[in-house]
Amino acid sequence: MSNERCDIAIVGAGPAGMSAAIVAARLGASVVVLDEQRGAGGQIYRSITDAPARRVDLLGPDYAAGRSLADAFAASGARHLTNAAVWQVTPEGAVHYLRDGATSTLQAGRVVLCSGAMERPFPIPGWTLPGVLTAGAAQILLKSADVVPAEPVVLAGCGPLLYLLGWQYVRAGVPIRALVDTTSMEDYRRALSHLGGALAGWRYLKKGLSLMRVLKRAGVPFHTGAENLAAEGDDGVEALRFTAGGKAHRIETSTLLLHHGVVPNTQFTWSLRAGHTWNDAQLCWRPEADAWGALDVPGIHVAGDGLGIGGALAAAQQGELAALGAMHGLGRITTAERDKLAEPLRAALREHLRIRPFLDALYRPKKANRIPADDVIVCRCEEVAAGAIRHFVALGCDGPNQAKAFGRCGMGPCQGRQCGLTVTELIADARGVTPAEVGYYRIRPPIKPISLGELAGAE
Repeated sequence: MSNERCDIAIVGAGPAGMSAAIVAARLGASVVVLDEQRGAGGQIYRSITDAPARRVDLLGPDYAAGRSLADAFAASGARHLTNAAVWQVTPEGAVHYLRDGATSTLQAGRVVLCSGAMERPFPIPGWTLPGVLTAGAAQILLKSADVVPAEPVVLAGCGPLLYLLGWQYVRAGVPIRALVDTTSMEDYRRALSHLGGALAGWRYLKKGLSLMRVLKRAGVPFHTGAENLAAEGDDGVEALRFTAGGKAHRIETSTLLLHHGVVPNTQFTWSLRAGHTWNDAQLCWRPEADAWGALDVPGIHVAGDGLGIGGALAAAQQGELAALGAMHGLGRITTAERDKLAEPLRAALREHLRIRPFLDALYRPKKANRIPADDVIVCRCEEVAAGAIRHFVALGCDGPNQAKAFGRCGMGPCQGRQCGLTVTELIADARGVTPAEVGYYRIRPPIKPISLGELAGAE
């Protein structure tokens, strides 16, 4: 057990965490960044520090842009603790982590949480079959180890990542049997009300259209407006079944990649008992924070996609703003200095976020893909089906925490990460109330798995 002190502790070495560290270190703070990966980059720039040139080229310019940020972070003077799994952050600024089998505590004057995003649960029939993965998980394998499917794949769902992965697979020579998009004409009509912001963010639009063109030129079959998705198979996935254009389809595949957006990873902020609000535009929980990412827990800030989904460039700007807020809170810079440094950052952040309402409206996940039928597994860890949750409600269960007592839902190794949003919306739908009224799991440490022996070494 070891104990250290620093001015600012940053949890997560993605775009937000690296950017926050660069700014804080430049302003004279002692900074420690903790991340469970072996190198900087987070999920979006995973393995960027040691990726070979061929992989960087294959993954594209957005991924390659992470190298300059990682280089600046390495040169910043901030201390980077790799392979460090943070299992608790306290309101007093103590960061407890596990590294190389030993528990340690870092006491910080300010903590900046940059925990990023996680993929939204996609509970359709058969989603627990072997061979069904998320698109994000498949991309991690590509980024970290050049691992790609050996057999033709089917990509299904909605959102920019689905097209990006398809584009990367085409460049990698991976055969794509079909891209099954749940986006409908109704979604396009809804998104039109935000067209002004989309046109202002034309670079993002151009990028998305370019990805689609490459996929179509490669001959990838497209199905749009897909409904009633279900994975079929016994010992593993064998096919994807769905309807589109009024017709039933069945596409055989041994690898099905699902995706319909990402949501903030809020495990740390919930465990701190920070305030959260339900964001209906992004259909997720977001921690309540001020313009500097400061929570209602004094001394704790949050930045990046953990605050709300905005993408890598927006996350970097938010990381810098959180660092300025933390430095001001420590009394290391004046209010005037903070505000002057923040002015260009806020202008850049507004530009990066202008397209977000358009994307949120266009790729809004369908209710049927968020609130499944009774026989669909919701809690993968404890194998609790949606019908069981509805039965719990009929017996008087009024929220996710009560669902734990009724049937262990959310008590498995993932601690609700894979079922939390689904359970909230299921209960809200069954009760006829809003998700905000239902609430979320009461998250408790350890946030990451830790053995009793390792815990015994902690103070």
